[in-house]
Amino acid sequence: MQTLARIIGSVAVAAAAVALTACGSDGKDSSAGPSTTTAELSAPPAAAAPTASKGRECTAEDIGVTGGFGETPTITIPDDCDPPKQLVTKDLVEGTGPEAKPGTPVEMNYSLVTWSDKTKLDSSFDRGQTFPLTLGAGSVIPGWDQGLVGIKQGGRRLLIIPPDLGYGQGGNGIKPNETLVFVTDAVKVG
Repeated sequence: MQTLARIIGSVAVAAAAVALTACGSDGKDSSAGPSTTTAELSAPPAAAAPTASKGRECTAEDIGVTGGFGETPTITIPDDCDPPKQLVTKDLVEGTGPEAKPGTPVEMNYSLVTWSDKTKLDSSFDRGQTFPLTLGAGSVIPGWDQGLVGIKQGGRRLLIIPPDLGYGQGGNGIKPNETLVFVTDAVKVG
């Protein structure tokens, strides 16, 4: 398995292609609430041949997630809709602790499933080790720096990250133009 440091820590390709300011969910979504679109997508990188559209983009509500905070999640991606073209975040469990802001150190647990093959690529839950980072410092992919703003300690958040905020042309075990689906737990904020 790839480690998150290799999966999301290497942002050279994406960061060079995209310079977006950090923005994110206000962390007030409930598990039944609507998804929050947090970043506009620029033109997708050219590489793989386009696939036929299924007629609509998936929303956060289309993604199946089992397990609560601290439990290894199971992520199910449907076959009847297209990956979103914008960053989508949804709080699955509302945290009650401090809120993550740019510059805040956080410790996260995560599980990653790739959209194209619906396969779990990496999981800190499986390793039993959290991933530390400073939010907004550019040490991870832009989809994390933007999508985790506002998460509260004790919260679980779904992130659907389009290619331009992930790996664009691919790398670190990620295919070109891959959409990434993460379930993240904010184990410690601050």
